[in-house]
Amino acid sequence: MAEPSRDPASKPVPSVRGERPPPDFNYVGIDAILEQMRRKAMKQGFQLNIMVVGQSGLGKSTLVNTLFKSKVSRRSMQATAEERIPKTIEIKSVSHDIEEKGVRMKLTVIDTPGFGDHINNENCWQPIMKFINDQYEKYLQEELNINRKRWIPDSRVHCCIYFIPPTGHSLRPLDVEFMRRLSKVVNIVPVIAKADTLTLEERDFFKQKIGEELGAHGIDVYPQKEFDEDTEDRMINEKIREMIPFAVVGSDQEYQVNGRRILGRKTKWGTIEVENIAHCEFAYLRDLLIRTHMQNIKDITSSIHYEMYRVKRLNESNAYSNGVSEQDASTNEM
Repeated sequence: MAEPSRDPASKPVPSVRGERPPPDFNYVGIDAILEQMRRKAMKQGFQLNIMVVGQSGLGKSTLVNTLFKSKVSRRSMQATAEERIPKTIEIKSVSHDIEEKGVRMKLTVIDTPGFGDHINNENCWQPIMKFINDQYEKYLQEELNINRKRWIPDSRVHCCIYFIPPTGHSLRPLDVEFMRRLSKVVNIVPVIAKADTLTLEERDFFKQKIGEELGAHGIDVYPQKEFDEDTEDRMINEKIREMIPFAVVGSDQEYQVNGRRILGRKTKWGTIEVENIAHCEFAYLRDLLIRTHMQNIKDITSSIHYEMYRVKRLNESNAYSNGVSEQDASTNEM
């Protein structure tokens, strides 16, 4: 049999190295928006404002330093003699620029020295409430400007870590009053400070007792049930809510254990590993604040807490304007 003639034009064209494959006919490119958002976010950087509240000696500064593995707390700076013993509740903030794997974040830590340290602690939550509302007011005034800035500086408090003393019994009236009032204006994450001073049985009992008291007093801490967006969120957040308050231990001291570098507290009977979930719940707190819910915490601050403040202020302004207008009209009629 004679072989069929081969047309030179029908030979497959060898692919050129580096040549792009033919485009998918059905591809539009909508998914590229994710990369555009990532590039923009990387250029702008991120911001997180954390407030720590609790009486002196509960390890607030140490815990914040442990969270970010940096000397970021106010106590890391050299304090003057006057700062060491505040006579009243003072609000002090320290900002730091942190970078990890090319991601930049401006972290502001707001401390409240003097809280709960006095014989009479009545209404000691008021300066803190005023500070939080003042930051909302600053943001609101920037928004109301005719010539607004392209990027409004955000000093709003995104999260408040409230430190509960490890008494092992129940919440103090001060704890209840503070969280009841402040949970309406800011995301509160309660933690049991220095949890290594409690036995495992005492810790479990204390956590259960606090959970019952929070429910009894209608205190809605973060993550709030009403803000769960879907079933998946509800399942994830329900596990977190079951662990609240987190029993934590903070330490910025490094040790070598079995050839591993760890952050921990060394005692006569062993080393308490801060990031070991068998020893304490610090890792769960870190994951919540940084690795899984940071953006959600900021979103709730902006869309819920700040929005409630904004609506209240605008309603007050409208009521005042209407009152002035009515007064002017009655004056003219006379």
